Amino acid sequence: MATLQSLADLGQQDSVPVEAPVHVQKLDAQGRAYATGKRKNAIARVWIKPGTGKVTINDRDLEVYFARPVLRLVLNQPLQLTNRFGQYDVNVTVVGGGLSGQAGAVRHGISKALTYYEPELRAILKKEGFLTRDSRIVERKKYGRAKARRSFQFSKR
Repeated sequence: MATLQSLADLGQQDSVPVEAPVHVQKLDAQGRAYATGKRKNAIARVWIKPGTGKVTINDRDLEVYFARPVLRLVLNQPLQLTNRFGQYDVNVTVVGGGLSGQAGAVRHGISKALTYYEPELRAILKKEGFLTRDSRIVERKKYGRAKARRSFQFSKR
């Protein structure tokens, strides 16, 4: 690669096509794909492998751990979108945060694990935003404030 002396040299430069990164299948010794999903303060460790569609969260069934239907819906979004519902067994260990944050973390983890198992699904999941970590976290409380931003009630006397 030659060093450019002026802008005129830029047009004569041989353009090297930039290749898109090639995503390959990442599996462990047991043939499972592993990924970590995060949301707020929750961290989910997700393993997926081909199976009957059984979802286990912290050694409990999906319906027991996430009793609210909305949370189960959030969890199944990546599988529904890619038409892989019932094709993979999902084993999850999730810690921290509340149930909503944990459901978001599991969704993020399942999406990432799916792309590791089947790299061709990456475009579909990325377009829907399932591979992006939601970076919104709770703002810290500041000194001299009632909460993060709320001031104490003002009183003239």
